[in-house]
Amino acid sequence: MAVALTPSTVPGRAGELLAELGDRAELHDVYDETGSTVYHDFSLKDTHEVRELVGLVRRTPGAVLELAAGSGRLTLPLLALGREVTALELSAGMLRLLDERLAQAPGRLRERCVAVRADMSSFALGRRFEVIVLGTTSVSLLDEEGRAGLYAAVREHLAPGGRFLLSTADIVTSGAAGPAAGGEDGGEDGGEAEVEAVIEAVGASGRVYRMHDHWPPGSDTRTVTIFPGTVGDEGPVTVCTTTVGVLPAGRLTAELAAAGLTVLAGHPLPGTGRYRDVLLEVGVTA
Repeated sequence: MAVALTPSTVPGRAGELLAELGDRAELHDVYDETGSTVYHDFSLKDTHEVRELVGLVRRTPGAVLELAAGSGRLTLPLLALGREVTALELSAGMLRLLDERLAQAPGRLRERCVAVRADMSSFALGRRFEVIVLGTTSVSLLDEEGRAGLYAAVREHLAPGGRFLLSTADIVTSGAAGPAAGGEDGGEDGGEAEVEAVIEAVGASGRVYRMHDHWPPGSDTRTVTIFPGTVGDEGPVTVCTTTVGVLPAGRLTAELAAAGLTVLAGHPLPGTGRYRDVLLEVGVTA
């Protein structure tokens, strides 16, 4: 069912567009049943961070636990490495899409994947993994309490000498992006900040989408809203939105250290604008 619209639901130009649509707009959370399908189509062709993550996983043999697996954007490439992969996801809609993709995958991949519905901030699987992966900056979906639960669960499930690989949005200063960029809270790049970026993308189905990424300078949250490329003059319009935290790499590194986890390396990922992702390679503190 569509979420009831209120003036404060979506900020910026995206909110204005929703107001212009009026009763035609059907607003969904990105992770509900309808939103999951849209997000899956929108992101399926996105190869951002896949090559880098797969390359780091390749360095550490053994079983992989993928957290916040979604519809399998990373799951299938991880299975292609020949690994056993446990894909953990909370959204029933995302798990259904993952199951559909696995059903169409070669048997040699499908038989090595176990899908589990669970919360990444509190899970107990009764075993350890050589590699734990949390991609797509999904750590920013959790609040401080949720992240503390995540770190504790990762320590319980990471095998000795194993690696925890996770990405986060690192705020860009005038220098290069990386774990130390901007210190704990990051900073601005010296130019006039762009509050709302609009990105047009073609989904796996061929549908065109327009994503509004609204992030006021200094705010600790971003709101992402996905519209269809064209809305026409009549009929309902499905719009999907979510608000996520902005967790700079420096702050994340400090939180991990407090939880007994050490950042061993930071790998900046390609990107532009006020933030770009960085991939952190983490181990248990000796």
